[in-house]
Amino acid sequence: MERLQKVLAQAGLGSRRKCEEIIRAGRVEVNGRKVTELGVKVDPHADAITVDGREIHSQNKIYLLLHKPKGVITSVKDPQGRKVVTDYIKGVSQRVYPVGRLDYDTEGLLLLTNDGEFANLMTHPRHHIPKTYHATVRGIPHGSILDKLKEGIDLEDGRTAPAEAEYLDIHPEKNETILSITIYEGRNRQVRRMLEAVSCPVIRLKRVKFGPLSLAGLSRGKFRHLTAEEVRELRESAQQVT
Repeated sequence: MERLQKVLAQAGLGSRRKCEEIIRAGRVEVNGRKVTELGVKVDPHADAITVDGREIHSQNKIYLLLHKPKGVITSVKDPQGRKVVTDYIKGVSQRVYPVGRLDYDTEGLLLLTNDGEFANLMTHPRHHIPKTYHATVRGIPHGSILDKLKEGIDLEDGRTAPAEAEYLDIHPEKNETILSITIYEGRNRQVRRMLEAVSCPVIRLKRVKFGPLSLAGLSRGKFRHLTAEEVRELRESAQQVT
């Protein structure tokens, strides 16, 4: 017997939190009876479970790494008809969804899966999985600016955890600098907001690493399946800091 929200997440309906919202909204029935309370346990192999009248089935777990292009929405659909990240996932029969977010103007490494428990593990605030970005900023920031990033920046939603920051390249003729920044949180537009707070507006932003994973060998707009070893390393990376 397993919790209903876990079974729904494993069936690819979204993260565990999203599945809890689906249950509370009264969209789920178990053996013909509507369920709206969390904590209900079901047998996924014996009970008939439907969402919005459609029966759900457990899916084989799938884990993908996408090199997200700039100008793409991190979602499975967009009311305005803009490109979404799942438009780039071709030849995959399972329904997958993004793990966390990259904003519209940010490119780089993005995970997608149909494993709700895995997605929750990767995005839960207590796990602090390192995420590395290459940021091209306007100007040539003094070393003291990098020290501030390393110490933590006061934002409207609180002080950030200490980050890692270093110079990658400096282009005086363009008045631009490329920085490498590693954060251990997942706040909305965090890297952009941190750099804006120290007067270093971002020109381009790319996520190049997520935990032990990198974009090595993967061109923009392409994806690949994670290996079983990579999935295991990601899980261990999260659990080590729990």
